Amino acid sequence: MTETISVHLASRSYDVHAGPGLLARAGQLIAPFAPSKRVFVVTDHNVRELHGRMLTGSIEAAGMRHFVFSVDPGEATKSFGGLEPLLSAMLQRGIARNDLIVAFGGGVIGDLTGLAAGLIKRGVPFVQIPTTLLAQVDSSVGGKTAIDVPEGKNLVGLFNQPRAVIADTQVLETLPERERRAGYAEIVKAGLIADAAFYGWCEAHVEQILACEQQALAHAVAHAIRFKAFVVEADEMEQGERALLNLGHTFAHALEAHGGYSTQLLHGEAVAAGIGLAFQLSANLGICSDADCNRVRDHLDAAGFVTDLRKLPGAPFDIEKLMALMAADKKNEAGKLTFILARGIGRAFIERDTPADVVRELLQQETA
Repeated sequence: MTETISVHLASRSYDVHAGPGLLARAGQLIAPFAPSKRVFVVTDHNVRELHGRMLTGSIEAAGMRHFVFSVDPGEATKSFGGLEPLLSAMLQRGIARNDLIVAFGGGVIGDLTGLAAGLIKRGVPFVQIPTTLLAQVDSSVGGKTAIDVPEGKNLVGLFNQPRAVIADTQVLETLPERERRAGYAEIVKAGLIADAAFYGWCEAHVEQILACEQQALAHAVAHAIRFKAFVVEADEMEQGERALLNLGHTFAHALEAHGGYSTQLLHGEAVAAGIGLAFQLSANLGICSDADCNRVRDHLDAAGFVTDLRKLPGAPFDIEKLMALMAADKKNEAGKLTFILARGIGRAFIERDTPADVVRELLQQETA
């Protein structure tokens, strides 16, 4: 069930290893990228307690030394307040350019560590070992790293491709079901963007994925990674079609920022709500059929997501605050709202001039 998916980006190309049982082999897989035989592992307290010994044991077995930096879990760590002490701690340990940094955790750890790796000494190579479903299928692949600021999510960052990604689906068995569900939003997103057949497969197998049945889970993870790799290869710096991966995210980032990025609303939960809103906006604009829109929203509800803004954690939402947050989205150009819309399931496209009044009317409709 283990697959290796290559991301072809010229000199920045790398492999993504996906499937069960990979953490025990991590040291062997990352050794080629650590000529100094020194590995700086960045993780959070929860992941360190659950899986830290497995990783450090594999590093030792591969003949390398390791230094572990453990931070608080949660989105609040993905900030200047989390970045500066991490950089200081690694510098105090004497990190060098021929060392290797490992991001070992969920999306927060991956984003924070990838940014730190790109900044420290003008660049130290790093590897992603994502431990959440969300990070395995989304944030660990593609090189986007960032921190959040009061003005919005992921607004300070850089593109920094890892040397490798190791996505062990077996570690997902320790995740709470809520966290697995949050990751599922990014899996089903791949089908909704450009693969109607995969979306149909997701409808039929969502229960097995959420239950961590390894065969279905490994297939879903590998498929989503292959899709993301294909998009990233075509548009590494998000100048064009890579923006399609942001289906649902313009709404989602605003919903998260509205609530101060609290654990009350997980990123994947916000994405699911945002996908539902994106399809509803497409239907309201006459671009997508009501049947496809309803099918998507019904599936998200059946998967256990809350897509009703009146019931979503953080409600009630201030519509004008949401509009202002969406207006600050980094995809926007010349003051126009950019949204990823859909002509139907598997037929997403980029709309760079979405009428603000229609978006406002949708939010009013959804919160009434």
